[in-house]
Parts: sequence; C-alpha cells; structure tokens
Amino acid sequence: MDKVKKEAIMKARTFDELLDAEYGNPGTPERDQFDADAAAFCLAETLKEERLRAGLTQEQLAERIGTKKTYISRLENGKSDIQLSTLFRIFEGLGRRVSLTIL
Repeated sequence: MDKVKKEAIMKARTFDELLDAEYGNPGTPERDQFDADAAAFCLAETLKEERLRAGLTQEQLAERIGTKKTYISRLENGKSDIQLSTLFRIFEGLGRRVSLTIL
C-alpha cells in the first residue's frame, strides 16, 4: 500500500471517507466494482437468511422454484448473477415478496 493511500485511510473519520481512500471516489472503476460486489454480497446474505428463516435447505428451495441446488449455492456465495425474474421467483418460493426501490 502506498504512503499517500495509507495516510488517507488513517485520517478517515467516516465510513464514506474510508471507502473513498481504499476504493476511490464514487464513479471510478474500482469503486464501482466494490459497490457492485457489496450489493451482491448483501443480496446473497439476505437470500440465505430468508431461506434459513423458512426452514428450507438449498435443495428444497431449488425444488420449489424449479432449479438446481448448485445454483442456489452459487447465489448464496455471491458466485452467480441473478435475473430479476429469478429473484422474484426465489422469494415467492420462500413465501416472501420483493419490493424494488430505484434510488
């Protein structure tokens, strides 16, 4: 890590300042990649939490929505992109609804 970056990280007082120092300002390729990875992680964790809350295994959820266990596993581990229609189908299979907010 270069000296300037290390100093910026050490001087950061807010989480946003820390993200800027570590990954660059919003709109830069590095920051955009970090933000995309963070969103994928959050979605994966939410999917896993809701599946566990419903008392289902990955295999049971896969059977409910007509897909394979390996796909559910890849989603929960953030290793696969998901189509919006599939996201809706998964949460319907969990007895949940999805609300989409555009910011």
